[in-house]
Amino acid sequence: MAALTEIAATEGPDWRDGIFAALKAAEIRQIGYVPDAAHARLIELCRDDPEIRAVPLTTEEEGIALAAGAWLGGQRAALLMQSSGVGNCINTLSLTKTCRFPLVMLVAMRGEWVEFNPWQVPMGSKTQTVLELCDVLVYRVYRVERADEAAETVAAAVDIAFNGDLATAVLLSQRLIGAKRWVK
Repeated sequence: MAALTEIAATEGPDWRDGIFAALKAAEIRQIGYVPDAAHARLIELCRDDPEIRAVPLTTEEEGIALAAGAWLGGQRAALLMQSSGVGNCINTLSLTKTCRFPLVMLVAMRGEWVEFNPWQVPMGSKTQTVLELCDVLVYRVYRVERADEAAETVAAAVDIAFNGDLATAVLLSQRLIGAKRWVK
C-alpha cells in the first residue's frame, strides 16, 4: 500500500514549533484544520495543548465559519489548510469582508517546487492571486520560504488580522515544507 510522505526540506529545529509559539503568544484558542502532512506537527501540538481546541474539518470553508463563530464568542481562531483547499473557500471568504471579522489562514503550498502530482499545479500556481482577489492580505510579505522566517511571519499576519479585523493568509512554500513522495 502506498502512502504520502514528506521529505524534510530543512534541518534543525522544526519551523512548526515556532509557528505554534507565535499562535500561543497571540492567544489563538481554536484551530480548524483539514488533515495534511505539512501541518501534521502543528496539528499535533495544537491537539496536545489544553488551551487550544483543535477542530478537524471536512472541508476548508468550514474553517471560515469556525473563525467567525470563535470571534463572535470572544476567542481567536486560525485555519490550517493546503493550497488546493483555497479554491473551496472562495464563496465563504466573502463573509470576512461583509462581517468584518479577523481570519488567519496558514496555507501549505502544493504545485510548486518538486511537485510530483500534476493535479496540484493549477491551484498552487493561482493560490495567491485567488486570495488577493478575495481581499485577503497575502502579498510577498506573508510568504515563508525559509524556516527562520516562519514564526515572525505568522506573528505579523496574526497581528494585522486581529488589529484590523482583516483576513490574512501565510503561504508556506513547498520548498519550506519539503518534497512529498509516494512510498510503498
